[in-house]
Amino acid sequence: MSDSPAGAATRPWIRIIGIGEDGLTGLSQSSRDALAQADIVFGGPRHLKLAGIGADGRPWPVPFSVDPVLECRGRQVAVLVSGDPFWHGAGGSLAARLSPGEWIAFPAPSSFSLAAARLGWRLEEVSCLGLHAAPFETLLPHLARARRAICLLRDGAAAGDLARWLTHKGFGASSLSVMEALGGPAERIRTTPAASFDLVDVAAPVAMAIVAAGAGGLPRTPGLPDEVFVHDGQITKSPIRALTLSALAPRPGETLWDIGAGSGSISVEWCLAGGNAFAIEARADRAENIRSNAAAFGVAHRLTVVTQEAPAALEKLPSPDAVFVGGGGGQSLIDTLWSTIPAGSRLVINAVTLETEALLLLEQKRRGGDLLRIELSRETPLGKMRSWVPSRPVVQWNVVR
Repeated sequence: MSDSPAGAATRPWIRIIGIGEDGLTGLSQSSRDALAQADIVFGGPRHLKLAGIGADGRPWPVPFSVDPVLECRGRQVAVLVSGDPFWHGAGGSLAARLSPGEWIAFPAPSSFSLAAARLGWRLEEVSCLGLHAAPFETLLPHLARARRAICLLRDGAAAGDLARWLTHKGFGASSLSVMEALGGPAERIRTTPAASFDLVDVAAPVAMAIVAAGAGGLPRTPGLPDEVFVHDGQITKSPIRALTLSALAPRPGETLWDIGAGSGSISVEWCLAGGNAFAIEARADRAENIRSNAAAFGVAHRLTVVTQEAPAALEKLPSPDAVFVGGGGGQSLIDTLWSTIPAGSRLVINAVTLETEALLLLEQKRRGGDLLRIELSRETPLGKMRSWVPSRPVVQWNVVR
């Protein structure tokens, strides 16, 4: 949504200027001209200093907000940001509040581009993450042997913190390139294994380039081992979870309602596939387990826990692309879902009781979709020999609204 007044002419009044550690000397002539024509210049203290603005500049408020810039509509404003304004920069925050014709951007090389140039890496093959404003767990899905990543860090101390986190996760053999003040006269690059990280004088701005080694990383197929989740036994078991996620068919950016979420394992794996999830769980202790699992896998920003019974919990949620009911789905809940979710939504319900199984048989006949009966057995010791122990069968109804 734009904050522009209705009918206002959309002519540029904001210049979003990317600036590097080399200051004014690294700016193009068009960037310097845009800066010189501005009545007001916003930026971080470091950027204002690099541009020689001094006391005439306006630093960003803490906590960060673009509101002070928008309040200057009608004047010529320049905004100084790091490198590329639209790669982990303030450009995206501003553009979301403006009409396209209100701003012009002058990008400079990003820290990611500079880091790749120093190391000779193909940037399209590298994971680029802004860990200056996200937990280290966000990196977890990107870690696998020989995979490369470039991460922006909050400050110098975060470099050591990340090295210790990687070591704790089994990636202590990873090669870390600590890259300070890229593109400026104080640029410095040092490389060290994560496990023996001993740099104590790292200064911001800092990025870290990682060549992962050690642990294997997270599998990219659904059905992670049960033991990687915090749970009290209420969890969709790994093989059933793999089949359930296959039926739910997650896609990046889609929204899931996970009703009776238990441990939140379905929601977590949905989010790892790039979606957003609302985990509905009435029990407070299980809701806390869901939050712990979301944090451990770096998807807390994608997973919202709703501690309430369904269907009341659904009233204020955004419309879903898919809905999963892990057990206990009664007639009233199914009727509510059918009248609430939009056409084209995918609904998957797993039944473990005879009563719910009978209900799903009737609903499938009434509304269509597919029924799948899942019967699994595990090998277990039987004296000095082995035998199969069957799990409770699960009946799964999969239907498109």
